[in-house]
Amino acid sequence: MNDQPIGIFDSGVGGTSIWKEINGLLPHEHTIYLADSKNAPYGEKSEENILGLSIKNTELLLKRDCKLIVVACNTATTNAIDYLRKNYEIPFIGIEPAIKPAALQSKSKTVGILATKGTLSSSLFHSTSENHADGIRIIEREGTGLVGLIESGKAGSEVSKELLEIYLTPMLAAGIDHLVLGCTHYPYLIPVLEELLPEGVTIIDSGEAVARQTKAVLKENDMLNSSKEKGIKRFLNGS
Repeated sequence: MNDQPIGIFDSGVGGTSIWKEINGLLPHEHTIYLADSKNAPYGEKSEENILGLSIKNTELLLKRDCKLIVVACNTATTNAIDYLRKNYEIPFIGIEPAIKPAALQSKSKTVGILATKGTLSSSLFHSTSENHADGIRIIEREGTGLVGLIESGKAGSEVSKELLEIYLTPMLAAGIDHLVLGCTHYPYLIPVLEELLPEGVTIIDSGEAVARQTKAVLKENDMLNSSKEKGIKRFLNGS
């Protein structure tokens, strides 16, 4: 079991931001990254459709003997993680917008969240906000069009910059001091965001926390790979 790979899936390349963190923290683990780019983006699909795609991805990774699966997609996590955990025996690690650390660190008591429609409209997102953002004003914006630009290699384009300016304007006007990236694609926008955001606004994503949680769950279940060799990294396209 310890030699089996960690499975990671996302609607495309965005989850590689999570894969990088996991690979950095757990270099001896084998990983299989499944990019379902054919069906990207998930954020604009129905809950039923997202669940069906998440089940399909899970089944593909289980056929390759994965010992743990990271749902490296905020939209898939918020819409499907409960079902996956109830219906499959292996551990699942999900991705949620890092509302809690942003709320705890915010001095202005105003936090911006840039995410997909599928994440912002989910019940898990709302319960997380209610549980961890008491007394905090949250400014939500859908990042419509951003995933498609990142998937096509245009994260640093003028179009991306123009869209981000539109989405950030109401957040900055409200006085946010933290911006939570609620989609695993969005860390690829950080260079542009750093150009657009004033000093004093901190960008938060979930990558490091997810990697730490993955290690903790593997250790708890005695599933860490004890090999000293570098793990094998495989990448698959969804079908």
